[in-house]
Amino acid sequence: MNGPHDLGGFHGFGPVAPEKDEPIFHAEWEKRALGVTLSCGAFGAWTIDESRHARESLQPAVYLSASYYEIWTRALETLLKRHGFLTQAELDAGHSLEHGREPKRVLKAEMVASVLAKGGPCDRPVDGPPRFAVGEKVRTRNFNPETHTRLPRYARAKTGTVEAVQGSYVFPDDNAHGKGENPQWVYTVVFDGPEIWGEGADPSLTVSIDAWESYLERV
Repeated sequence: MNGPHDLGGFHGFGPVAPEKDEPIFHAEWEKRALGVTLSCGAFGAWTIDESRHARESLQPAVYLSASYYEIWTRALETLLKRHGFLTQAELDAGHSLEHGREPKRVLKAEMVASVLAKGGPCDRPVDGPPRFAVGEKVRTRNFNPETHTRLPRYARAKTGTVEAVQGSYVFPDDNAHGKGENPQWVYTVVFDGPEIWGEGADPSLTVSIDAWESYLERV
């Protein structure tokens, strides 16, 4: 979807200013926000793609004024309400008011290390070979869905070159909305500066994205 999260190529937001010796957490509450988000994700009620869509669906004024982990917690509230684990009244009250949905799994302290080490692999087999080959010219689709997509807005309707075939993976555009994993081939596609930013862009610059097969068309 198009939203405040999709900032590539936008003017007016100022330069990116990396923080020197940036700490992993800027406040103690951020540690808890990460822990609670991972613990709730272990419930098995939603996918990582649905959680990403919940974050990008926040109102622009909220998203742009929130810190990184505040975005996580606000999206988590949406997911917990959507899947019946709590109500808005309970959020307002700050404590449980009724017995909500039981999670499929509960992440306990002794399980954390092994669960994090395992990760969440999303590579899946598909029927048929890749449609595109390394070195082939391709063009990204020009679409503006209201639903989740991993094709950034700045890279739509752009012509680039396939640099690598990465394998086949869960298709997030469907998986975010409960339509199944529907895996596709994923390609690394490289664009030059002028193709992305237009006239006057540095021709020595390149931008690479990983694109699912249905994002691409032959040139």
